[in-house]
Amino acid sequence: MNLDDIQAVIDSAKVRDDGKLEEFIRRMSPASTEDEVEDAAKVAVEVVEMVPIVLACAAQAAEQHRLTTVVMPILDHAARYFINPVDLIPEMTQGMAGLLDDTYLAFRILENLNRGSPPLMETDFAVPLRFLRRLLGEEISRKLDAASIFALQDVSTQVTRARAEAGHQS
Repeated sequence: MNLDDIQAVIDSAKVRDDGKLEEFIRRMSPASTEDEVEDAAKVAVEVVEMVPIVLACAAQAAEQHRLTTVVMPILDHAARYFINPVDLIPEMTQGMAGLLDDTYLAFRILENLNRGSPPLMETDFAVPLRFLRRLLGEEISRKLDAASIFALQDVSTQVTRARAEAGHQS
């Protein structure tokens, strides 16, 4: 997981934005006032900028809990979606609005990881996820919810397969 690449994607999206985030918010929340649109855009940028920090904290927590073998592939999945230019809302054309789906998926994956006992991190993702869900709408959010579950299942399958192969080699 390369956090520098994620930061580079965020920086690039900021440069490309040119008001696209506000346009996206207006389109998704047509009843919002201009002040509400501006406030939502500021919060959205702050939430997106949290991603590399939160992923780094999750990686550190995984190491502390001795769960890197299981958790790092899941975090890598979130990072790849963030870095991959082909996604539900492309940042190449949508600027910062194009990172809202990436951020939602990363936080949803982390929220799912936190459902274990004990939780991976002492972080509550409910508020940023609710905020992002309102911006993205139900259809996109549902697709990303499914993608977050798929990421966990996919990694679980990979870990099971790797353990089975390691057992055969012994």
